[in-house]
Amino acid sequence: MSVESASLPVVVAGGGIGGLAAALALVRQGFRVTVLEQAPEIGEIGAGIQLGPNAFHAFDALGVGAQARSRAVYTDCMVMHDAIDEYQVGKIPTGEAFRQRFGNPYAVIHRADVHLSLLEGAQASGRVEFLTSTRVERIEQDAEGVTVFDQKGGVHRGAALIGADGVKSVVREQYVGDPARVTGHVVYRAVVDKKDFPLELQWNAASIWVGPNCHLVHYPLRGGEQYNVVVTFHSREQEQWGVTEGSKEEVQSYFQGISPKARQLIDLPKSWKRWATADREPIAQWTYGRATLLGDAAHPTTQYMAQGACMAMEDAVTLGEALRVHHNDWAKALELYQRSRIARTARIVLSSREMGRIYHAKGVERLVRNDLWRGRSPERFYDAMEWLYGWNVGNCLAAH
Repeated sequence: MSVESASLPVVVAGGGIGGLAAALALVRQGFRVTVLEQAPEIGEIGAGIQLGPNAFHAFDALGVGAQARSRAVYTDCMVMHDAIDEYQVGKIPTGEAFRQRFGNPYAVIHRADVHLSLLEGAQASGRVEFLTSTRVERIEQDAEGVTVFDQKGGVHRGAALIGADGVKSVVREQYVGDPARVTGHVVYRAVVDKKDFPLELQWNAASIWVGPNCHLVHYPLRGGEQYNVVVTFHSREQEQWGVTEGSKEEVQSYFQGISPKARQLIDLPKSWKRWATADREPIAQWTYGRATLLGDAAHPTTQYMAQGACMAMEDAVTLGEALRVHHNDWAKALELYQRSRIARTARIVLSSREMGRIYHAKGVERLVRNDLWRGRSPERFYDAMEWLYGWNVGNCLAAH
C-alpha cells in the first residue's frame, strides 16, 4: 500500500444499514471512513424487519451486538397460515432448540433501531465522518485511490469506494449500468400501536397469511408496544420503482375473498407507505478496481426471504474479514470479498422470487403449497435453513 493510499480514508456512498455496517467493519480494520449520504440527515425510514441468527452473528462481529439485542423482540415461532381458510401451512419454533442449532436467536425489530445500533457504534469509534446532503455523481480512479465527485462540486478522495447507496445505486449505474426488474408487486407497510391491534392476533411470532396474488405479515415491535403490518399484492397498474404515500382505498380493493381474521389487518393502519418493488438479475462482478458494491447496491432483492438488511451486514463483515486476511491489500481483499458473496447473495435473490411465487399461489398450486410442509418436524425445517442461518464470521470467506 502506497503512502498516500495508507493515509486516505475509505469513502462509503450511503448512510443506510449497509453503509453504516461497512463503516464499522472498516474502522475495525484500522481505517478512517467518510460516509456520503444524499439525505439531509442520517436516518432510516421503513417499519419492522426480521433478523435471522446470521444477522446477530454480524452485529457481534461489528461490535454492536448488545445494542441490537436490547432493541429486538424475540419471537417464539415463525408461522404461515392460508389467508382464505386459515389453515396452518407451517410453524417453525424459534425458541431454545433453534438458538442451540444456529448459535443465535430469531427476532423482529424496527428498521430504525437496527440503523441506530450501527450508528451508535460508528459514532463511538470517532473514526467516521458523515457528510449529509451529499450525492455521488461520478467516480474516477487511479493507482493510488478513488476520487468521488458530488452534486455540489465537492471532491472526496479515498483509498477505496464502497457503493452502499441502495437499490438505485449511482455507483452501480456507473460501473454496471443494468436495468432494474420491476416486479409489479406492491408492498404496503405500517406500524400500529398495541391498543389498536386485534387481541386475537397479538402473537409473539413472525406471522404470515398467504393468499392468491397477495399476502399479509404481522409481528410485534418495540417490546410488544407496537405491531408491524405489511401487505403485498400484485398491482393492476404499470408500476414504477419507488416509495409513495399509500391509499387505504387501494389496499382494501386487493384483498377480496380472504378470511375476516386476516382481512382485519388491512383496516388497522391510519396511514401507509407504499413500495413498488424491484430487484435486479444477479451479476458475477461488482468490484471494479478500488470500487465495490455492498448491500442493495450489489444484490437488490424482493422482501420474501426477509434477508435484505441481513445480507448487507453480512457483506460488511465479509469485506472486513477479506481485508484482515489480506493485510488491507485492496486488490486482493476486494476480489476475495466478491468471490465470497456472489453465489450466496444471488441465491437469496432467486430464492426470494420463488418464495414470492409460493406465497401467492392460487388454484391447484395453492393446494400443493399447503401440502408442502405438512407433518414436517422442527429439525427438518432447521436442516432446510442451515445454508441461510448457519453463516457466521468464521465461515464467511470463500476458500482463500
